[in-house]
Order: sequence, then structure tokens, then C-alpha cells
Amino acid sequence: MRIAFVGKGGSGKTTMSALFSRHLAADGAPVLAIDGDINQHLAEALAPAGGTPVMPPPLGPRLHDIKAYLRGANPRITSTESMIKTTPPGRGSRLLSLLGDDELHARHVCRVGGVPLMATGEFDDSDLGVACYHSKLGAVELYLGHLIDGPGEYVVVDMTAGADAFASGLFTRFDLTLLVAEPTRKGVSVYRQYRDHAREFGIRVAVVGNKVTCEDDLLFLKEQVGDDLLTHLVHSDWVRAAEQGRPQPTAPAASGSPAASDPLSGLEPHNRHALTVMRGAVDSHLRDWDRLHRHAVEFHLRNARSWADARTGEDLAAQVDPEYVPGPPTLPC
Repeated sequence: MRIAFVGKGGSGKTTMSALFSRHLAADGAPVLAIDGDINQHLAEALAPAGGTPVMPPPLGPRLHDIKAYLRGANPRITSTESMIKTTPPGRGSRLLSLLGDDELHARHVCRVGGVPLMATGEFDDSDLGVACYHSKLGAVELYLGHLIDGPGEYVVVDMTAGADAFASGLFTRFDLTLLVAEPTRKGVSVYRQYRDHAREFGIRVAVVGNKVTCEDDLLFLKEQVGDDLLTHLVHSDWVRAAEQGRPQPTAPAASGSPAASDPLSGLEPHNRHALTVMRGAVDSHLRDWDRLHRHAVEFHLRNARSWADARTGEDLAAQVDPEYVPGPPTLPC
């Protein structure tokens, strides 16, 4: 299952992405966190307090190699140069299983704070004035497009701030989008943009309130987002200690109990419960592979018509395999 965390800058979406990823990993679930934000802070949020985060080799600079690998022996893709970020898989494409034994995962995943992490990569000097960050996110879009993940497996993506994710088809790649909102007018403004765009494509969006300090804060969120409010987190001394690099408190636990080795044991009970609610929302719907693939094809054809056909000199609609829908049966044995 694929989960995107979005929200206004400063809303706490990176912190929430890290907490949710660590929550899943502590429970033994297969999970991969991906830093898809232009500001690469997810590794820091995942690292133990006071520790130095280790960054995985970024995806963005290796986009050409990633395309060549995923292209595989797909006869509909005439060259790596003609493969764009929206090119959907077809017969002959190289598909991925979550954290599988393949060169893409081997090269681009490292473990930070007990959580496997991928990173898009920072915006560097060579990009200034000539590229947009969505060109780097193309690697994430291709990765998700060729990933065959199943129930009980989780990909958690920390997305760019604001409604910028709608500038590409990446927003259709997720089973659930969790929008982190502070109890302020600015905090919920991004929600309205996401809600309107998501409804057009049948995308599930739920709001997670953050930094709630009182009943008035909670009432404000309920008034502004209604039934889309999934859960909320209260102010956390545990999180603040981590952000300041101080040791985080742990809850007392009996010897041998799960809490004894749980890295989130000191997180406030209400906030721990909120993470459980979020996981329940993710698990409550099965993947519709047909709908996921329809969206992928639709955005590929949009890109082909608007710029990619002209840039490549090809009719990229021909890359769509009309009799192919990715899903678990398409993975090689």
C-alpha cells in the first residue's frame, strides 16, 4: 500500500512521515520510506536523536539508468531516451517487488533508524534555471509505476509542500493521501486544493490534524474539513526532544514486552493511537489495479500530447500495451 504525506510547509508532514514509517517498522511490517520533498529532511527525522543521518544514493541523478533498468525488454519502448516518467509498464518491462533483490533497491536504499529509505535528491546548482523539481520526482513516479506491492506492504512518501504534487501524475500513484494540517486557516487552505483535485480522479484524501493544543483547535479542524478529518496529534514533548537532538524518553515496560524494544515507546499515548488509526485507514481498502493503471495511462497520454511526442519525435501513445494491466500475477515467479 502506498501512502503520501502532504501539507503546507511547516505543517509537520516530514515528522509525520517518519513517525508513521517507524510505527510500521516497529510492528515488523515491510516498509519503505521515500523522501520526495525538495528539502531532504526525512533521513534526519528517521535517525535516532543525536545521531548523524545516513543518506542513500539519490534517485534523481540516476534517472537515465533507472529508465534503462525498468525498460527491460519491453518492445514498445524503442530506446531509453524515449522513455518518460509516465511511461507505463508493459510486457517485457522489469517489475519490482518491495525491497526485492534487484539492483535498483540494492543501489538506492539504506536503513535509517530501522527504516529502509530512498531519496529523490536535492536540487543542485546544475538544476538552477533549467529544470524543475518534478524532473527529479520522475524517478519516484517510474519506481511506483513498476512496483508490484501487496496488502501488508507499505511505501511512505514525504511529498513536496503545498499542492505542487498535482503538477504531475504522481498524486494518482497512492492508495491514500494523508494531508497534515495545523488548526489554522493557512493550515487547511492546502486541504481544499487537494480535495477538489482528488475528487476529480477518485483519489482518497484524509486529513491528519497536527499540533492540536486544545478543544477549540480540534473543533476548528472539524468545522473546516468535516468527515475528512481522520485523526489528530497533540503537541509532543517526545517529538520536540528529537527535533532538538535530545534523548527521547521511553515508557517503562516489563522485561520482554513489545514496548521494551519499541523505539516509539515514549511517544504520547494519544499520538501512538493516532498512528494506529492512520494504519487502519490505509488497510481498509484493497488496491484497484485497473483504476491505478487507467490513471497511469491517462497521464502518460496527456504528457505525450502536450510535450513528449514533440521532444522525442515519436508517438508515445504506442508505448501503452492495451492488453496489459500490472498486478501481482504479472510478477515473474
